[in-house]
Amino acid sequence: MSSGETGKLYIVPTPIGNLEDITYRAVRILNEVDLVLCEDTRKTSILFKKYGIESRRDSFHEHNKFRRTPAIIEQLQAGRQIALISEAGTPGVSDPGFYLVREAVREHILVEVLPGACAAIVALVGSALPTDRFTFEGFLPPKKGRKIRLEALKDESRTLIFYESPHRIERTITDLLETFGDRPAAWGRELTKLHEDYQRGLLSDLLKTFETTPPRGEYTLVVGGKGKKQL
Repeated sequence: MSSGETGKLYIVPTPIGNLEDITYRAVRILNEVDLVLCEDTRKTSILFKKYGIESRRDSFHEHNKFRRTPAIIEQLQAGRQIALISEAGTPGVSDPGFYLVREAVREHILVEVLPGACAAIVALVGSALPTDRFTFEGFLPPKKGRKIRLEALKDESRTLIFYESPHRIERTITDLLETFGDRPAAWGRELTKLHEDYQRGLLSDLLKTFETTPPRGEYTLVVGGKGKKQL
């Protein structure tokens, strides 16, 4: 894209596992922009190689977002076309993309969001729990504020969605069980990958799974809301 055009920030979802889960439009945009911002340039190279994308890449992640954003805004104001991608899924959902989008909007820069993969929605639909009303909670605080957050959510009637790492999933399910009681729940693990795994049942059933199978991969945990008829 020519630098003479009005600058625009493209938010481009990438596959959460299966590299085929990307749109034609996303590949076209990634090929046309002046710069692609990504959380991990090495992991992004796998996707770029598969689709023959040769655009210049630079890093944008949780640890450099404050330092990098002013220069990125300046490039956009100068007419550059920049795409933001995350390590997997839709940028801005539990990742530093939110900060860049907010700053771009504040500076009246055009932001175009492409539809695409999102682990939260994939796991929600696959959970077999109600999807008419739900709330996304992302990662629970690892320490400070964790108990307060859980207490605030225990009377929530909507289906709840959490992200969790393999290192904390057992603790999270235990904390949910203690705070919420034994509710219907499900997890999606390694979504869209070869060893995709869904477990469904009560929170206590999910916890028992770890007695024979140690936690592996990233988890998206879906929990039924309080008093909600789980149909």
